[in-house]
Amino acid sequence: MSAERDRLKAANDGTTDWRAWGPYVSTRQWGTVREDYSADGSAWDYLPHDEARSRAYRWGEDGIGGLSDEKQLLCVTLALHNGQDAILKERFFGLDNSEGNHGEDVKELWWYLDATPTGSWARMLYKYPQGAFPYKQLVDENARRTQKDPEFELVDTGIFDDDRYWDVFIEQGKADAEDLLYRVRVTNRGPDEATIQVLPQLYFRNTWSWTKEAERPQITAGSEPGRLILEHPRLGTMHAAIDGEGTLLWCENDTNVERLDQEERGDRVFKDGVNDYVVDGRKDAVRTASPGTKVASRHELTVASGETAVVRVRLSRKKHAKPFADFDKVLEERENDSNEFYKSHQKGVTDEDLCLVQRQAWAGMIWCKQYYGYEVARWLDGDPAQPPPPEQRKHGRNCHWRHLDNGDIISMPDNWEYPWYALWDLAFHAVVFASIDSEYAKDQLVLITQDRYMHPNGALPAYEWAFDDVNPPVHAWAAWRVFKIDAARTGKPDFAFLERVFHRLLMNFTWWVNRKDESGRNIFEGGFLGLDNIGVFDRSSKLPGNGMLEQADGTSWMAMFSLSMMRIAIELGTTKPVYQDLATKFLEHFLRIAAAMTDQDGSGDGLWDEEDEFYYDLLKFPDGKSTRMRIHSIVGLIPLFAVEVLEPETLEKVPAFAERLEWYFEKRPELSSLVSRWNEPGRGERRLLSLLRGHRMKCLFKKMLDENAFLSDYGIRSVSKIHEKHPYELKIDDGTYRIDYEPGESQSNLFGGNSNWRGPIWFPINFLIIEAMQRFHHYYGDDFKIECPVGSGTMVTIQEAARELATRLTGIFKADDKGHRPVYGEYEKLQSDPNFQNMVLFHEYFHGDTGRGCGASHQTGWTGLIAKVIERYYAEPAAPSGSTKEHSKIPRKSRGSDHSKT
Repeated sequence: MSAERDRLKAANDGTTDWRAWGPYVSTRQWGTVREDYSADGSAWDYLPHDEARSRAYRWGEDGIGGLSDEKQLLCVTLALHNGQDAILKERFFGLDNSEGNHGEDVKELWWYLDATPTGSWARMLYKYPQGAFPYKQLVDENARRTQKDPEFELVDTGIFDDDRYWDVFIEQGKADAEDLLYRVRVTNRGPDEATIQVLPQLYFRNTWSWTKEAERPQITAGSEPGRLILEHPRLGTMHAAIDGEGTLLWCENDTNVERLDQEERGDRVFKDGVNDYVVDGRKDAVRTASPGTKVASRHELTVASGETAVVRVRLSRKKHAKPFADFDKVLEERENDSNEFYKSHQKGVTDEDLCLVQRQAWAGMIWCKQYYGYEVARWLDGDPAQPPPPEQRKHGRNCHWRHLDNGDIISMPDNWEYPWYALWDLAFHAVVFASIDSEYAKDQLVLITQDRYMHPNGALPAYEWAFDDVNPPVHAWAAWRVFKIDAARTGKPDFAFLERVFHRLLMNFTWWVNRKDESGRNIFEGGFLGLDNIGVFDRSSKLPGNGMLEQADGTSWMAMFSLSMMRIAIELGTTKPVYQDLATKFLEHFLRIAAAMTDQDGSGDGLWDEEDEFYYDLLKFPDGKSTRMRIHSIVGLIPLFAVEVLEPETLEKVPAFAERLEWYFEKRPELSSLVSRWNEPGRGERRLLSLLRGHRMKCLFKKMLDENAFLSDYGIRSVSKIHEKHPYELKIDDGTYRIDYEPGESQSNLFGGNSNWRGPIWFPINFLIIEAMQRFHHYYGDDFKIECPVGSGTMVTIQEAARELATRLTGIFKADDKGHRPVYGEYEKLQSDPNFQNMVLFHEYFHGDTGRGCGASHQTGWTGLIAKVIERYYAEPAAPSGSTKEHSKIPRKSRGSDHSKT
């Protein structure tokens, strides 16, 4: 067992809390809903980037390379100054939703390079320009551009062209669970000697300004230079030591009321005191002696070209006599521990470049674990020690979620663009985490279903911008996958976890059935369902013509939910027979949904279109008329996901369920006809439960695997390429609604315009397609062949087609012979410069023709599924090694080119 596995075991056993501290600090707290106290819910305007340095946050903190405890009472972050900028670099800069031509967008370059699950080791890299950071140029140029133009990025400004920048490596390590090492290494990449100010900062989150009785913690200077004593009523006493000849600058983590509210300063010092002292030379902005609730150690370093300077900080429960004697040795050991840990997880992956991609994907997942605090009732009503918020807030955003009280470490989609949990994203995160930290994965799935999160009516919170929104119900699928991954790795099935999450999801399933099946026909609505602009109009708002939308995706998700709950109940029923009754319940739900989708009642309102051989949403009007939304999108492919294979050996373990199944075959032939059966001599009958019998499955595969339609060189597109020349238009009343194939960034303002489901490649959908194909192959076997790609004449098994899809997804990140990665598009600096080349960003989605990264640039989150894809298809003994081209022999069209930029 490796040292990191020992730490995980100790953390899971409760003997040592190795997860108590970690890189839990968001990179953006400003512009979030939870910090918004405006009357109209304009979160971006209420607390913009320009005020972030001066206003004390209510619910959390942000910073660069941050380290904190699990309740974020005490933080360590990094500030930098190049002698040119008008503000201290304390947090990453980006455009808000109204400033970016495709919505909010961070305008910095950093990478998460490594991290262990316990946070015993973590490394990131930030590229900080030596010249003045082009804040105004980035704002002005992006404002000039339209939605049809590419985004204007930091690298486009030319700030890195002559290599005048700093490579800032931030490394965190643990000597023990509460002995924390923080090292900053700055390397001068420029041609000349240069000076940089490096300021590690330690501060308490402001927990004292909101109630009158709250006690203020304090940081005081120790008896030796660079020593600090940090005392907090909840956290206790910690000791810090800062190496080198730094100057301590003291202030308070309080709002600068002089700057923001035009109050007299008096002798007070504020949160932005270090900024004002370093940048503007204001001596009254800081104290030169303790105490304070925020302190920075200022190190002015002159570094020759190509050389590196180091600043070190140690934070620990006990005071060290010689805090830096073993500092570098411990960090070296922790890095070696990380290498050992991941080596065991990458057995069989012989391609070194894919090992790099996979490891950085896992690192990004860990760095995006973030403390998330938000108590909705207190947020709506206001704090006792603060002025009451506008009265209309009590009837505005999230007013129905007064029970919600969060204060936990949660996996975030992206800790700048999406620094808040998103319901269905979290399910995919858990599946990725299960490979390296299954206890954390299980905890996340249980957490989101607890009373502090789940609504009393059974709804699960979508995300802070609108907890009422509805996300695809994938948590049961994720719970089953995590359970199986965990059991395979530990050899001990965690039935307690499975049973616990099953009971919570029972409430959520009931909410879906009662709230989202308006007609009672087992055809479900749901609104946008996480797919933002996939429709011709906003599916969550009032529809044109007062219509009601019966959704192929909503209904298919519910079929998948039913099968996942059935499978969990069967597993629980092997040891507790009472669950076999529930398995029967979910089997019946699935069969009735399947019957409704196939129009067994003869109403003509099924979602399958016989002429087009595809699934479409159905828009129904009050006069009884209806129209099919003939959009070739992933909405019509999602029915593939509802598939489960029942083996005869499984049914032997649940006799009551098996008996009920046979009863359906005898007494409900119209429902049992939806179940495929395959008799294997000596084993009995294998059952395939799917929305698709063989013909419809082939029809969907035929469209999905067509390179002129859904199949890209880099995965399955969200909208078929046929809409490039044949847009879909719908005319209702006086309005015309249209969808084109848009392979890159969105050209629509729906849901803020920062996401696009009208052509790009999205990992969660592609991952579920691969999983569904695996299950179909498990049932049909090697004798069942399909053409892939369509028109190539190449006939393959469904499993081989799934492997081809995995190969194409992997190709987004994999370096070619020149070291170029499709994810970076036409950016030559990122493609060819050795100081940029071997670092990977995991974007939100990817261009449907070229594979370049689009949207949020650090959404390791569900794009971290690439780690599972590599694990599944490159770590198997049977999987060929070598390059992507070697991995798959299936022919494909030549890759397209994209002359726009990331």
